[in-house]
Amino acid sequence: MKTILCIDDEPRMLDLLTLYLEPNFYCRAMSSVQEAFDFLEDGHADLILLDVMMPEMDGWQACQEIRKFWDVPIIMLTAKGEHADIVKGLNLGADDYILKPFDEEELLARIHAVLRRSKIEEKVISFEGLRLDKESFELYFQHEAIPLTPKEFSMLVLFLDHQSKVFSREHLITTVWGYNVTIEDRTIDSHVRNLREKLRKSGFPADDYLQTVWGIGYKWHKSIDRKPLQHKS
Repeated sequence: MKTILCIDDEPRMLDLLTLYLEPNFYCRAMSSVQEAFDFLEDGHADLILLDVMMPEMDGWQACQEIRKFWDVPIIMLTAKGEHADIVKGLNLGADDYILKPFDEEELLARIHAVLRRSKIEEKVISFEGLRLDKESFELYFQHEAIPLTPKEFSMLVLFLDHQSKVFSREHLITTVWGYNVTIEDRTIDSHVRNLREKLRKSGFPADDYLQTVWGIGYKWHKSIDRKPLQHKS
């Protein structure tokens, strides 16, 4: 069951969203943007319903902060129907916009439509200027192509699909090369070294993200000095 993160400072609206969503989704209701940031640091959401008018940080600013660090789809919820406000939200990274009041069928239809679009987009991974296309086996950094061998490409897909997960050399051998293949650890080290070098040459700071976990293997660090905007009272 997919998880929907609802962010709204009005308890009644959160109750209503939970009522509408829970037969079809797992709903996480939060009245604070900072609480939502804390949840996203370690938790997972398949889609965010984000209210625009909130006291600590408006939805537009919150959308910008979320987009800096997470690729989760966002639907903005607002009672403001001005064309300029809708365009502003979409330009800041929102995937759709729903005007209050809305009915259950419209809400669910829009959620399902956005989730369908995001499923298609899963074939392409974007990360800090990198763009990896799983179907065409192409990698770009800021529109410049980076040539990779098939094994390097498979390894990068694994790292980007499972950011912050530590992969042992044995795991990498099994996943990338397959079972019943005799590969030495230094072959993995050589491929990682070559992958880092190719990313570096393109201008991507590979050493900040593709990290060695001494005595175990490697991981892709999902952020460096990531600090979502804190609310100051």
